[in-house]
Amino acid sequence: MNSNDYNRGDDESKNIRKHHTHDVADHQCSSVLTKHIRAPVPLVWSLVRRFDQPQKYKPFIHGCVAEGNLQIGNLREVNVKTGLPATTSTERLELLDDEEHVLGVRIIGGDHRLRNYSSVNSLHPEIFEGRPGTLVLESFVVDVPEGNTKDDTCYFVEALIKVNLKSLAEVSEDLAVQGRTCR
Repeated sequence: MNSNDYNRGDDESKNIRKHHTHDVADHQCSSVLTKHIRAPVPLVWSLVRRFDQPQKYKPFIHGCVAEGNLQIGNLREVNVKTGLPATTSTERLELLDDEEHVLGVRIIGGDHRLRNYSSVNSLHPEIFEGRPGTLVLESFVVDVPEGNTKDDTCYFVEALIKVNLKSLAEVSEDLAVQGRTCR
């Protein structure tokens, strides 16, 4: 497991054990990344929980078409921006817990190499520089494509997640300054 911007304490370790433990096969890699955001959990959650609008904070996503209401089992078709080794991804909502602020997504199709990809995001309140903040944990497990190593695969996925978490922080903190939430 890797971390970003944080030395794990007891609370984070408990949260990882509770929400971010994946069964990892020999042909898979997995990791947990963290991000501290200077915005309260309800504001950050208003972005993360929008399974139907990931482009609100994920810069590699051009657009998204989701079917139905936000319910476990719903699918979305994501259009990826030019420049990545993909154009589409079909994803299923696996977990949505508004009380514990946990979202789980599984990729079930698309023109990319992320086979059996599953991720979990959890948000946790913290005090950041004397103000309400959010600790975001994001974990994943994915098959290692033929011809790649576990290290290369994890490095690639972690790089994408780090960009998404950085963008989530920027959008959330901008909304916090404006006193707004995502709609």
